[in-house]
Amino acid sequence: MLKSGFGKSPNEIPQSPSLRMPSIDDSPKHNFTPGVTRAFLAVLFLVLLAYANHFNNSFHFDDSHTISSNPWIRDIANIPRFFTDADTFSSLPANRTYRPLVSTTLAIDYRLGNGTPPWFHISTFFWFLVQLTVMFLLFRMLLDRWQPGPRNAWVALFASALYGLHPAIAETVNYIIQRGDLYSTLGVVASLALYFGLPRWRGLGIYLIPFAAAMLSKPPALVMPVLLFTALVLLEGQDWKVALKNCLPSVVAMAALGWFTAHMTPASYSGGGTSAFIYRMTQPVVLLHYASTFFLPTGLTADTDRAGVTSLLQGDALLGLLFIGALLAAICACTKRRQLRPIAFGLCWFLITSLPTSLFPLAEVENDHRMFFPFVGLALSVSYAAALAVERWKLSRQTTVVCSAIVLLAFAWGVRERNKVWLTEESLWADVSVKSPRNGRGLMNYGLTQMARGNYAVALNLFERALVLTPNYYVLEINLGVDTAAMGRAAEAERHFLRAIALAPADASAEFFYARWLRDTGRTAEAMAHLKSAVIENADYVDARYLLMQCYADIGDTASLRTEAADTLARFPSDKTAAMWLQRGQSTPVVLAKATTPVPSAAQATADTLINESLRHFQLKQYPECISSARSAIALQANLPTAWNNIGACYNAMADWDNGIKAEQQALRLQPDFQLARNNLAWALDEKAKLAAKGSK
Repeated sequence: MLKSGFGKSPNEIPQSPSLRMPSIDDSPKHNFTPGVTRAFLAVLFLVLLAYANHFNNSFHFDDSHTISSNPWIRDIANIPRFFTDADTFSSLPANRTYRPLVSTTLAIDYRLGNGTPPWFHISTFFWFLVQLTVMFLLFRMLLDRWQPGPRNAWVALFASALYGLHPAIAETVNYIIQRGDLYSTLGVVASLALYFGLPRWRGLGIYLIPFAAAMLSKPPALVMPVLLFTALVLLEGQDWKVALKNCLPSVVAMAALGWFTAHMTPASYSGGGTSAFIYRMTQPVVLLHYASTFFLPTGLTADTDRAGVTSLLQGDALLGLLFIGALLAAICACTKRRQLRPIAFGLCWFLITSLPTSLFPLAEVENDHRMFFPFVGLALSVSYAAALAVERWKLSRQTTVVCSAIVLLAFAWGVRERNKVWLTEESLWADVSVKSPRNGRGLMNYGLTQMARGNYAVALNLFERALVLTPNYYVLEINLGVDTAAMGRAAEAERHFLRAIALAPADASAEFFYARWLRDTGRTAEAMAHLKSAVIENADYVDARYLLMQCYADIGDTASLRTEAADTLARFPSDKTAAMWLQRGQSTPVVLAKATTPVPSAAQATADTLINESLRHFQLKQYPECISSARSAIALQANLPTAWNNIGACYNAMADWDNGIKAEQQALRLQPDFQLARNNLAWALDEKAKLAAKGSK
């Protein structure tokens, strides 16, 4: 919140070039009045209220291959390896990059929350509050070094609140894997705060520690030395040569860390960009979109449909260039007037921190979570400009407080609305399909949510619309295969699976889904061939390993089953599924059974969806949820041996042998030749006998 009477009036500010700026030894003391402290705590509480409805939001988008299906983060013993092997970052080779601190926190959160989303959100949100606190301190210090005054604390407070409650920031806070943006931003802000807050410690390089942590989280942090140089010149008034000399340690650190992270990034990594020229041509209008979103955040989307610019005469490309020109002109104008230099610094921050994602081509030309870092500077510029307006217009304290509250409460409402959008995959991709109707991937992902509900015809329509926009997208072909298979259109399904493999011959997921369909249709030998190929293509794709073990169990090949289980455990020693398979060979408990009905009715389709949902819960070790999904399937269709088998597998995994035995016996009553249930039952009976033998000793 802002108070009236900010600083001095324009005619009271000395304009002499020889004006003495504060030196290192006379840094102002950053004392906070009880009123400022209470107001800051109130801001943090308001941010908590705004985000209170986001802690149960599900995994989305890249969370799948970095968290849900990434076997490396399931064991905290792998943490040292994160710093030496970037292949552990993702289960997809093209997405593997060097972000060891991100993987470390994911592994810790996975352990604490048993792989469920809430703990990941709690962890991310904690560090978000830390960032807001450090931002507040940094803004106060920067303004005090420019011109000490009691009003600086209120400007810093409002800027932090404006940022913390901005709806665009919710795009990063809700997107778990993008905590890398948060960590890198926090590291840069903390580095600058230490530099200006502890001037006598600069020689020790303490301020470079958060910068190093930021670089180990995400590459955009490399702009820190440029931000430091800008602050020294604009706010401390240093000569550019002196400022450059003072920035030299951070420049050396930037070069070393930049080289190191590039060296550690695997050759398989791909940013996904196509034409660098088109990408960079598009960035001016993208920055215009980001800047306008700061003031009117109504069009936020998780996945944009903006196309690349190929000509200055195309669309609003020229408007983007005019915006960049106007932004540079505004920076120059504000730089020339000392009173406006905080505005210039904030605008420079916006431009500088946008450079990494503007110069290096990425898969999407625009992404709303990229506003997280640049908006730190915009928040300062806008808040300081608002303070000047309060002074010029002589607004009363009450009016200022009311106006500030209206803005912050409106933004807080916007945050809660965006949190609702991020609640489930269905809500997120439904929003994307409306906001980005030309995004084939968005339509496909929305179709996936409908397929999960058993709405196969609706899903097919969305997939076919997506096919028009992205005709050579192998993931779309996989999903078309899954959907048409569920509708009983076997020949069509196989064509889609084979085309997916042709489009991405080195991708394990295409082989896996085709193999899964082959097994479901009784073509186990063919399925095993494709699964072996998938494991060779991507040794970390554990779903292919699990299904291959399932196939070995189907055909009674105990030796191969144990070999595959041992190979999996050699790579992932804590993998419980592989350990269960290895324990007893043919009697090893089967992970779970899948629904295989070729032409489902509406009720059967929903039951099948619930059975497959129980499989997903089991893989995340969410055993009560797995049992609940299987029982819901039974409520829809009573005679489901697969559901009873899944219930038994869960009880066995929890060492509740009595209930496991009962469930598997029920599965066998319904289907006496159900080999998977026989295996699970044999294992449960054997374990119960071992316990009884121990108890009798």
